[in-house]
Amino acid sequence: MHDVEAVVLVGGRGTRLRPLTLSAPKPMLPTAGVPFLAHLLSRIRAAGVRHVVLGTSYLAETFSEHFGDGAALDLRLTYVVEEEPLGTGGGIRNVAEHLSAEHVLVFNGDVLAGTDLTAVVDTHRRTEADVTLHLVRVPDPRAFGCVPTDADGRVTAFLEKTPDPPTDQINAGCYVFRRSVIDSIPAGRAVSVERETFPGLLAAGRRVSGHVDSAYWRDMGTPADLVHGSADLVRGLAPSDALPGPTGDAMILDGAQVDPSAKVFGGSTVGRGARVGAGASVEGAMLFDGAVVGAGAVVEHSVVGAGAVVEDGAVVVDTVLGDRAVVGSGCELRGGARVWPDAQVRGIRFSPDA
Repeated sequence: MHDVEAVVLVGGRGTRLRPLTLSAPKPMLPTAGVPFLAHLLSRIRAAGVRHVVLGTSYLAETFSEHFGDGAALDLRLTYVVEEEPLGTGGGIRNVAEHLSAEHVLVFNGDVLAGTDLTAVVDTHRRTEADVTLHLVRVPDPRAFGCVPTDADGRVTAFLEKTPDPPTDQINAGCYVFRRSVIDSIPAGRAVSVERETFPGLLAAGRRVSGHVDSAYWRDMGTPADLVHGSADLVRGLAPSDALPGPTGDAMILDGAQVDPSAKVFGGSTVGRGARVGAGASVEGAMLFDGAVVGAGAVVEHSVVGAGAVVEDGAVVVDTVLGDRAVVGSGCELRGGARVWPDAQVRGIRFSPDA
């Protein structure tokens, strides 16, 4: 697909993930051993796209410092910074002058997905659509707005959240735009594609197609989603060519030390220079670089930030520990605890039923 370009909107920090770190935007958080954005870029590259425009705002320099011009990924990367929040539509319009292809893939940079991107573009071309949306079927669409389609694959409406949705199809955050549609989005102001651009196209009788599948999909908006998405990448349930090692029950990165008596499983990642002590149990967790889990400690479905320490015998479940945080020996944190970077927690048992 050398005649297709891609745009990735990666502007937001994601306040629900803020306790993890004070120095990295969400798409750059380590996920299965590499920045989350690397997984999406690998899928774009695998689909045959070579030019990707990153629409950024918060800590924009972090992206260019890590990925550079994209040559190491066999991509050409262009960076465009939003001076003020422009929404999805405004963010797409803001990068228009850097695009030259007739058709443009657009991605929400906070989504982990496994759909066949070539198939999405094929649907767009076959139906001669102005815009094509990737729609994914989910078991319970009540938490999302839904997008019904007719027998011909045309999108018929964009519906808000409802307790009784008429379809299980939701917007998966991946689109194909005709360049002329991008140019028609108002410039210089905030625009929502979901509330303004797409409904406007339907009202004007333009062709909006849906590419519907049941591929892997997860919105990475919460710490729980980040943890489970990372575990799915490690186990090979979510596709990526960016993994730093083979898929399996755990990913142990270079320089990590895991005591032979420790158990590390469930799609856990143990970062570079991290240490897991004797008899410890780490299940479905993310240990960032330099993290330490002491002897006999239990860490489940949690994030342990860079340089953070879970001391001997501590229990950390469904918890986020910021960089360099310390959980003292014998402490127990469960069910949504958040510990800020550099904080120390001692003599505490916390859980929703405490």
